[in-house]
Amino acid sequence: MFDLSGRVALVTGAGQGVGRGIAMALAGQGAAVAVNDLHRERADAVAAELGGKAIAVACDVRDLDGWRAMVADVEGRLGPVDILVNNAGIPVEGMALTKFLDIAPEEWKRFVDLNLYGVLNGAYAVAGGMCERGFGRIITISSDAGRIGVGFGVSVYGAAKAGAVGLSRHLAVELGPSGVTVNTLSLGTIQRDGMTLSARAIPRGRHGRPEDVAAAVVWLASDEADWITGQTIPVNGGVATN
Repeated sequence: MFDLSGRVALVTGAGQGVGRGIAMALAGQGAAVAVNDLHRERADAVAAELGGKAIAVACDVRDLDGWRAMVADVEGRLGPVDILVNNAGIPVEGMALTKFLDIAPEEWKRFVDLNLYGVLNGAYAVAGGMCERGFGRIITISSDAGRIGVGFGVSVYGAAKAGAVGLSRHLAVELGPSGVTVNTLSLGTIQRDGMTLSARAIPRGRHGRPEDVAAAVVWLASDEADWITGQTIPVNGGVATN
């Protein structure tokens, strides 16, 4: 089960963290992986770590022309993209926790451009080819902040994530007859270096790890998940969000 041999995957924001974990898991199941990152050196490092049929492709996912060039590059070196994982989500400037009324309006754009337009661009760049070939997997990494309201200062980020979830539901309906599934993963808190946030409120008793997310991506990318589409699946250790 979950054999991805012969498939080509493109993972955005894969130069570190969750994206790196996803790229490693897909490669481990036999996929050829295009490792995207805004920073070329990070993409190169992960691609070298993966070896085999992994390549590095640098691109700003907010740029549709950049997407077109990146997809053409991947197709030329690995073949058509079968699996797209929209993982890039944290702006290069970082993401300070700031409540809505304290955010300057000019700051909104960087969250929306990356988390909504980045997903729009990716889907637009690959979905046509997937439909022509009769197979495709589009998986977007979202957040519980896109499903529930929280008070610690991620309102615009959450709104952009919610927009990407809505887009995925519509695309699932439009593209499903052509063999393309579209799903999102709604992440809880993922452990990062130096993070000291308590996990007491999480039923599983710990924060998430990149491999937790990666396993769910492998499943959704596989033939075994062919009847799963239009879904937003929590990967959050059991935190209730309904």
